[in-house]
Amino acid sequence: MLSARSVFREILDNDESFRLFCSIAASGEAQGGWENGRIAALVPETERALAPKIARHGADEDKHGRIFRALLKKRGLQPVDVPPETDYTMLLERHGIGLAHDRLKAAEPLTVQDIVTYLAHSRVTEQRASEQMRLLLRYFADDPDIGRAVRMISHDEDNHLAYCHEELLRFAYAGHGPAIQRTLRDCALAEIRIHRDVSLAVMERMGRVLGWAPAKRQLLAAGIHALHGYERAGGWRRMVSLKTPRRRDALGGPATSAAEFA
Repeated sequence: MLSARSVFREILDNDESFRLFCSIAASGEAQGGWENGRIAALVPETERALAPKIARHGADEDKHGRIFRALLKKRGLQPVDVPPETDYTMLLERHGIGLAHDRLKAAEPLTVQDIVTYLAHSRVTEQRASEQMRLLLRYFADDPDIGRAVRMISHDEDNHLAYCHEELLRFAYAGHGPAIQRTLRDCALAEIRIHRDVSLAVMERMGRVLGWAPAKRQLLAAGIHALHGYERAGGWRRMVSLKTPRRRDALGGPATSAAEFA
C-alpha cells in the first residue's frame, strides 16, 4: 500500500536516496544559518534587542545542518551536490522572497521594514518546516537511526514558528500590521508554488534512484498537485494568521547543543 510512511521509509532505507535527502536538508539549513547570521549582524540600532534571537535562530539552523551531515557520516556516506531544481532556499531567494543575498552581503544596516520582511518570510517557511518535521516525528520518533534528530529539529522548528508569531505581533501593534499582512500573503502564495515545484523535482530524483514504476511516480505527482490545489484554494491562509504563541520568548536563550550527533 502506498502511503507517506512507506515512501519515507523507502527513501531512508536506501543509501543513495538517503544521501540525497540529507544533502538537500543540510544545504537548506546551512543557507538559513548564514542568512540569519547576517541579519543578526545588520539589525538596525532601534531593534538591537532582537539580534540575539535572530542569531539563536541562525545557530539552530547551523546545528540542523550539522545533524544531517552527521547522519550521513554515521552511514559512511558523503554529501552530494544539491540539484538546483531541488534547492528550496535558493529558489525562494531567486523569486524575491525574503531579503536578497546582495543586501545581506553588504555592510549597510537593515531597516525596520527589512526586519518585518524577514520575519514574515520566516513565519511562512517555518510553518512549512514545522509541519514537515511533525510528519517525520509521527512516523519516525522511535527510529533508532533518525529518531533523536527528528525530535530535536522538530522542537526547534516549533520554537522558530512561535518566535515569528510573537515578534510579528509586536510589530503589528507598533503600526506595521498592513505591511505585515501584505508581505505574509505574497510570501505564502509564492512559497506554495515553489514548494510544489521542489517537491516534484525531489520526487522525480528519488524515483530515478529507487526505480519507481511510472504509475507510482504519477500517483505521487498527483498527490503533490492535489496538496498545491488545496493550498492555492485557501490552505495558504494557515501560513499568514498570527496568534500569541503558547511558547513565549522561545528564542530567548542560547542554542541547544547537538554534540551527540557529531
